[in-house]
Amino acid sequence: MGHVDGEDFKREAVRLARNSGLTRKQVAADLGIGLSTLGKWISAYRPEVPTDLPSADLLKEVEQLRRENRILKEERDILRKATAFFASRK
Repeated sequence: MGHVDGEDFKREAVRLARNSGLTRKQVAADLGIGLSTLGKWISAYRPEVPTDLPSADLLKEVEQLRRENRILKEERDILRKATAFFASRK
């Protein structure tokens, strides 16, 4: 696993809040940050969508991001189950 700096963490938190399907409250709780902090980060990291991007490319990118999002959710769920499993073996 590589080093994650504070800005990367903030961007990932915002991405999760926008795309995970979870409420902001759930995302904040999952990440161990305050709801108001998450709200500030979301305001600070407005997505910049290029206006000259053809709509077909944009749709393709959205579908790719949705696919990646599904995979990340599955990985997160697996990690949670593994954590619970190992915690129960003590």
